[in-house]
Amino acid sequence: MINKLIDKIKKTNAPIVVGLDPMLNYIPEQVQKKAFDAYGETLEGAAEAIWQFNKAIVDATYDLIPAVKPQIAMYEQFGIPGLEAFKKTVDYCHEKDLVVIGDVKRGDIGSTSAAYAVGHLGRVQVGSKSYVPFDEDFATVNPYLGSDGVNPFIKVCKEEKKGLFILVKTSNPSSGEFQDQLIDGRPLYELVGQQVAKWGEEHMGDSYSYIGAVVGATYPEMGKILRRIMPKTFILVPGYGAQGGKGADLAHFFNEDGLGAIINSSRGIIAAYKQEAYQQFGAENFADASRQAVMDMQKDIAGALA
Repeated sequence: MINKLIDKIKKTNAPIVVGLDPMLNYIPEQVQKKAFDAYGETLEGAAEAIWQFNKAIVDATYDLIPAVKPQIAMYEQFGIPGLEAFKKTVDYCHEKDLVVIGDVKRGDIGSTSAAYAVGHLGRVQVGSKSYVPFDEDFATVNPYLGSDGVNPFIKVCKEEKKGLFILVKTSNPSSGEFQDQLIDGRPLYELVGQQVAKWGEEHMGDSYSYIGAVVGATYPEMGKILRRIMPKTFILVPGYGAQGGKGADLAHFFNEDGLGAIINSSRGIIAAYKQEAYQQFGAENFADASRQAVMDMQKDIAGALA
């Protein structure tokens, strides 16, 4: 799957992943009203609004981008109907030939980790039949529990030719409370990055490993160090746009081949119509605003890499 992701990045010339992280207050009133008229102000109504919102944004952007990243918490908050909207979103993105990164941040051990891996990336056996539950192409994984938590995911990825993005240095302000702590003179995130690179050496695609890393755009100097530590690791970079990351911060995340990283923007794209820069589109044309935001992001990144 890492090979497909790289191929699509080359074809679109857009190392961009759109974060499909819908909150109800991102969804225009007319979309909510239509869903509530059909299902009432219920969990089902909220899930329908999310699904229709996602579908419109995917329809407007799928030809420009290689991948999407639905964050499962935004769907789980609406219970089972929300999870059904998550699954419909994953399936629809596959119909549009997009790579789907499930932002699920799972981290456990043994059979529990294996169950998470099977549920999101693999196949579950039911009697004589097997089923693909959520069927993302990549999943985000928290490595805090060590190899016991990661190895079950790697096993499923090998079987299904899928991939991981392992949290190394996250974009949030308090990440340093743990991730920057020194161990024998080196920050913990460097040691995690070193281990990710080691896992990756054993699980290579054509030019990059299918064991990737998450490193926030809000820490460009740390990204520069981690790029050296993980030369064959594809880096998923959150924190662009709404969290403060800019195109100028991104060059260090890429290798000399112009590859090696994919930049995430969530509300900066899906809620673009709410921003002053795109107010001319209005809520009725929210998907067109998202398309323009993707094109502007593509231009910003290209400028930073030139």
